[in-house]
Amino acid sequence: MGKALSAAVTLWLRSQLDRVEDLQVQIDTSSRLVFAGLIPKVAVSAREAIYQGLYLRQVSLTAKNIQINVRQILKGQPLRLNEPIPVTGELVLQESDLNHSLTSPLLANGLTEFLVTLLKGAAGQSNLANLLKAQPIAWQKINLAPGQLTIKGVCSDFNGQETPVSIRATVRIENGNKLQLNSIQIEVRSLPKIDLDNFELDLGSEVDIQELTLNPGALICRGGILVNP
Repeated sequence: MGKALSAAVTLWLRSQLDRVEDLQVQIDTSSRLVFAGLIPKVAVSAREAIYQGLYLRQVSLTAKNIQINVRQILKGQPLRLNEPIPVTGELVLQESDLNHSLTSPLLANGLTEFLVTLLKGAAGQSNLANLLKAQPIAWQKINLAPGQLTIKGVCSDFNGQETPVSIRATVRIENGNKLQLNSIQIEVRSLPKIDLDNFELDLGSEVDIQELTLNPGALICRGGILVNP
């Protein structure tokens, strides 16, 4: 039963990915447990995968004690979780992966929203925040350094004039679920540099990041998340 489920999940995951170099799925269970609605363990690993334009160099996930609504599934209803699932994993990204991902609307729009949020938190920068929100930003490059992140892009106004934009900050995790940015510098050409002491993003109580390491050219994230039904 475990092998059959693993093959089915592998096929489904491949259909969700734009590309994947290597994909491994291992499901530890038995027919008796499945019909009881319990899957003790699922492990998934992928290498050089692309999901909705996001480049993932290496990712591995493990979920345990998965309880599903087998009786409803047998009646033709969709799969549903009966209990929250703790998922642990590791994500490894190279700097080149992040830069390739900048063409993905998921990342590009997220970075623009992030910049606008930072500016709205800076004294006297609400007008600039609204201006940048209304104009397209083409994010061009991400640089990784020890504990530090630099993001560069170009904002185009309605006349087609381009203005370089950059964000630089140190990054760390606090208490497993709070992303702390310190020594933040925002630069928009022809405007004075904007400095912010810190910014905190609460990732939610379901998140527990044990490690977030930024090295020259690489990012490593290890931790867990609670997936609710």
